[in-house]
Amino acid sequence: MKVLMVEDEKRLAEAVAQLLRRQNFDVDLSFDGEEGLDNALSGVYDVILLDIMLPGLDGISVLKELRGQEVYTPVILLTAKGEVEDRVRGLDSGADDYLAKPFRTEELIARIKAVTRRRGEFHADGLLTFGDLELNPLSLAVRRGDKSYTLTQKESRLLEYLMQNRDVRLSSDAIIEKVWGYDSDAEDGNVQAYISFLRKKLNGLESKVQINNIRNSGYLLKYDAQETS
Repeated sequence: MKVLMVEDEKRLAEAVAQLLRRQNFDVDLSFDGEEGLDNALSGVYDVILLDIMLPGLDGISVLKELRGQEVYTPVILLTAKGEVEDRVRGLDSGADDYLAKPFRTEELIARIKAVTRRRGEFHADGLLTFGDLELNPLSLAVRRGDKSYTLTQKESRLLEYLMQNRDVRLSSDAIIEKVWGYDSDAEDGNVQAYISFLRKKLNGLESKVQINNIRNSGYLLKYDAQETS
């Protein structure tokens, strides 16, 4: 799961990012509102952790701009203030949840799971399923029946993106932006390599889920229940 944290307290941001990365989240940091808005507008993130009190653009202004440009990535507002009016102002501006600082990492992770579930991406237990496959993005485990593999972070992120966009053609450029990041120097060859890694693991699981190449168009995740292993 790809997370953007917009927080001007660098020590706090780096500490939270480190803790989330230990739980296999892919975390990017922005330390002011303008940079945070630029990154958030890329649309590559699954959730945004947004401080209200920011230099430049404040968090509420960032949030309003995102929603105004029809970017509906789930947003959890972070603030040291606990007043009801701050909470209401944030939620009225389009936030999905609100968490007052200081907070426990366990609570933050629970909130992240909750807001992504509301988008229909994950089940209540945090698992993502498609066809005969079950993916746990936090443990990086992909399973079919009683067989499982532990993926690398990139493999898990790629499979997660494919599963979230089942039956949708995804270009290499879209995959690079979502999995590697919009400012990455990854190329089509990187995508091809990781698609190949995933295919080998799906074959090892004897899954009927396939990653199809669509000529001059990209990749498509399909489930053929009739296919024999």
